Amino acid sequence: MNEVDTYITGFPAEVQERLSTIRSIVFELTPQVTERFSWGMPSYSLNGKFLVHFAGFKKHIGFYTKLEELTPFKEKLTGYKTSKGTIQLPLNKPLPVDLIREIIGFQVAKQR
Repeated sequence: MNEVDTYITGFPAEVQERLSTIRSIVFELTPQVTERFSWGMPSYSLNGKFLVHFAGFKKHIGFYTKLEELTPFKEKLTGYKTSKGTIQLPLNKPLPVDLIREIIGFQVAKQR
């Protein structure tokens, strides 16, 4: 197990599933992504440039991206707490898989 695996398995099963889903989406959309454990959370970069981080918390998952990347998704993010490139994904709501895919895909397209 690497540091990211260890990090994910440190959470309750429901949170592990959500974190693993986000991780899978990152690898599915960017097979050439670099994964590391940075700033106390899983972190991903593409071609040496930051892509996303995510982290588990008691009541939400923090999904971190660049502030300018959130602007095109402003309408889709209503109902989520956001600030400076951070989206809080509450554990009491379904994981917005399609939105996560869109945000990651948007960033990947900008970096190519």
